[in-house]
Amino acid sequence: MSNFPESLLQGYQTFKSGRYTRERERYVELAASGQTPETLVIACCDSRAAPETIFNAVPGEIFVVRNVANIVPPYKPDDEYHSTSAALEFAVQGLKVKNIVVMGHGRCGGIQAALNPDEVPLSPGDFIGKWMELLSEPAKTVSRNEWMTDAERQTALERISIRYSIANLRTFPCVEILERKERLNVYGAWFDISSGELWVLNSETGDFELAADGIADTG
Repeated sequence: MSNFPESLLQGYQTFKSGRYTRERERYVELAASGQTPETLVIACCDSRAAPETIFNAVPGEIFVVRNVANIVPPYKPDDEYHSTSAALEFAVQGLKVKNIVVMGHGRCGGIQAALNPDEVPLSPGDFIGKWMELLSEPAKTVSRNEWMTDAERQTALERISIRYSIANLRTFPCVEILERKERLNVYGAWFDISSGELWVLNSETGDFELAADGIADTG
């Protein structure tokens, strides 16, 4: 216990005496009855963009899958290991979620590395480079645009990757069938870490639109 990070222990103590105490009945009920979240959020593992915080979710409200750059790979059943695909399958077929949200964010390190693989090495390891190859084609397309600044390319690929992941979502039979039967909804969103703005994908136009934050301008 003495080697466990002190900051985490302090955070746990605050949680236990604060939120857990206030919501104890909810935790007890969740432990007894299991989880029944209506929404699956597929997000980046970046520590600055936690979906539970952004959506102010209570325990048991959203099922969250996080990976580098919030990528959904295409449907590919084989003998390999597929963490994101397995979690997606469980959420849709096991938990029977009604909504799937693919949420990207600004200043994503994975996206930056995909755009600049020579300047920002993906990893000296065995896995992340292969994972980011999923975005190689859209990254090449964005990189070739000489009229965009580096910041514009970054934001463009962050948002394009969300559309790309949604297209991959629809290659999963369980998603395609349920969405066609209007029993499952698929959404895209992009969160700006610096401003706190949430942009949501308009399913009709394909554009990202700023979500109303409900905060009145008192200036």
